[in-house]
Amino acid sequence: MATGRKVVIGVDLGGTNMLAAAVDDRKGKVLGESKRRTNPELGAVGVSERIVASVNAAIKEAGLKRKDIAGVGIGVPGPVDPERGIVVRCPNLGPSWDSFPLRETLGGSLDLPATIDNDVRVGAVGEHTFGAGRGAGDMLAIFVGTGIGGGLILGGKLHSGCRSSSGEVGHMVLLADGPLCGCGERGHAEALASRTAIDRSIRAALDAGRPSSVPQLLVQSGHTLISAGIIGDAYDAGDQVVIEAVQRAQYYLGLLVSACVNLLDPEVVVIGGGVLERMGDSYLGPVRQVAEQHYINKTSMEGKCARVVRAALGDYSGAMGAAVLARQRLA
Repeated sequence: MATGRKVVIGVDLGGTNMLAAAVDDRKGKVLGESKRRTNPELGAVGVSERIVASVNAAIKEAGLKRKDIAGVGIGVPGPVDPERGIVVRCPNLGPSWDSFPLRETLGGSLDLPATIDNDVRVGAVGEHTFGAGRGAGDMLAIFVGTGIGGGLILGGKLHSGCRSSSGEVGHMVLLADGPLCGCGERGHAEALASRTAIDRSIRAALDAGRPSSVPQLLVQSGHTLISAGIIGDAYDAGDQVVIEAVQRAQYYLGLLVSACVNLLDPEVVVIGGGVLERMGDSYLGPVRQVAEQHYINKTSMEGKCARVVRAALGDYSGAMGAAVLARQRLA
């Protein structure tokens, strides 16, 4: 490399896809990347091998060598123990991840120092450092995908909590005895407002015999997963089944945002994830409306407090935040 500063690799491990990126964390620039399916059916060991392959591919695409890399940061979709480098649990990836030593596994395979944290917490760091929350003292990030997670910035710094479990807003109860969540409990926000929840609502309507364009869109895509793209396409076409499923998810996401704002009163709430990326402000608007309806303090601060905004970094929030944390922890 031309400079003496080594590059950090950030990895965003999701329930559906993973993204590894070689990051210039001074400028917020991605130098090289590799994205692939997570394939959770392979289990913790198999998915770890895919992470290693993604990291190596990102290094290669950036035109770098192993000696140019300072370390790797990984965002994991579930509670973790960052100090020991252990995944506590990943409800959306399966039981093989329970107490899995991910840092040791990856560090040995990559021959690089590694650090781990929750995927949405690292996404919050990315958005706070380079994205929609830049400059905010207090910020909450909520990312909606296969599940729902949150990350909290207080006083300009990531707040992890005493058990490194801060920000698990997807498991706040919004509907007692509601639908089953991936964690095994009922009525959580994740079971009501995630893309998985939208998928479940659509399939229930299809099973009841209601007409929808979704089956044909699935055939055209060659996949069985009702992706954010399919949801957006069907919504835009006026598919009533999808519109109702989306509206239900928007309502419960709005309730989740209002509960968090009433508790924390942050300067900004950053919301990201695949469905929001596909549908944009037409998705966020109703969420904001429901949230504001339930704020206990409706005082206007001229847009300075409790702003609900879209994430700015798209798919890169997690990878860039993981790189920033890796730099801080591995320095």
